[in-house]
This record gives sequence, C-alpha cells and structure tokens, in this order.
Amino acid sequence: MAPPADALNEAERQALGERLRGVRAALEAACTDASLAKPPLLLAVSKGHPARAIRAAYEQGQRHFGENYVQELVEKAEALADLDGLVWHVIGHLQRNKAKHVVEHAQAVHSVDSPLLLAELDRRMTGREIPMARRAFGSDPRLPIFLEVSIAGEEQKGGCDPAELGALIDAADSASALRLVGLMCVPPLDAEPARSREYFDKLRALRDEHGGAPRLPELSMGMTHDYEQAIRAGSTVVRIGTAIFGPRPPRERPA
Repeated sequence: MAPPADALNEAERQALGERLRGVRAALEAACTDASLAKPPLLLAVSKGHPARAIRAAYEQGQRHFGENYVQELVEKAEALADLDGLVWHVIGHLQRNKAKHVVEHAQAVHSVDSPLLLAELDRRMTGREIPMARRAFGSDPRLPIFLEVSIAGEEQKGGCDPAELGALIDAADSASALRLVGLMCVPPLDAEPARSREYFDKLRALRDEHGGAPRLPELSMGMTHDYEQAIRAGSTVVRIGTAIFGPRPPRERPA
C-alpha cells in the first residue's frame, strides 16, 4: 500500500522516530532518578509542524498532541481525522470566541485562566461528550480542563493570579460539562532549567493548598529544556515539542 500523500519521507520518519524514542527513554530515566513508579504523560507539542509529522509520530505509538493555536488545531484535526484514538490538547492562550472550535476538536484544555472562559467552554460543551477512544485522564465523557496559573506573575502570559485560584477552582467544580483535572504553569522561558524548579514547586504547593492530589490529580508542567526538573517536582504531564519534532519552521502566527 502506498504511503499517504501527506507522509514524511523515509529519512524524516526514521529521524523523528529516533527522537521520539530518545525522549521516551529520557523520561523513563528521569522517573527512575526521581524514584517514581511511572513516567508522566508525554504530550507531543506539534505547534508549527505539519500534519504529516504528527502522522509519523502517531505511527510510532504517540497518541497525545498539544497545539497552541486553535486555527492549527482545527486544520490538523480535520487532516488527521482518520487516525483512531488521537487525542488533542489545547495548551496555548485561549480566547473565548474560539471556544466553539475547541470543543469540536480538542479532548483536553490546559489553559483555562478566567471564569468567563470557563463559563464559555462549559456552555459550548453542554450536550457533547468526548468519544470513548479519545478520552484523556480517565473515562469521564466531560471535557478535562487544567487551570493555568501565572506562577511567575508575567503580564505577557496567560494564567490566573494565585490569589484567585481558589475561586476559579470552585467555579470549575460547578461546571456541568467540564471536568477539572489539575493545574498548569509555564515558567519564564529564559529561566535556566534548575531555576524552573522553583516555579514547579510553587505550583505543586498551590495544589496542596487547594485539596492536594485527590482534588487536583494532574500537574501539567515541564517542556523540552526543563522536563527533568518538572518530573522531580511531581509533574504528571510534560509538554515536549522541539526534542520530538525538531526546530519549528518559521511561519506567521495564525489568527
């Protein structure tokens, strides 16, 4: 059978497969060093990369992919609709006017940071269910969400103020079509990996202040350059892009 028209060439497929296997091995090693029973969920961040690269990673057993921009999510989800069990996570800043498209194509959202966005997602998700084969973080059919916390207080990034987290958690618990599964943060991008640890520890401490793991079982934290520190701090989801897909090709940001 001929490969799909949108497939990578053989050399590209092999290179991607080697990088993906290397990341998985590194996650296993980091968990061993941290004396953890199992590695965190690997979320392959495909922002800026073509659908054919995601297809190649899928062929290597990867199922969970993260997208920052809703337009890219929609385009890739439609292009890859033939792939059973593929799970899309929205990890970038999300505007309320994009909520309709998110509930149509995503199976988890990591960047909920306001009561208004929460309410809009809940409204748009009402009457929908996540298909069984695409459910993340358990079998519940509701849309899993993470609350993003502005852990470093950077105005240019999304995230709720830590002082407002309690109220946002209560609002999320009251949503009928959403399921709060945990917290997410993005440390300063220029921080050294060792310095990222302090921000990861702060997020874990916030989780402990608001019911701990029984209430907020998941922590989405750690990227290509600092995932080892995140794992040591208790991350259950790491968001890795460059180490899997390579550098992103230059392109204009979607609207």
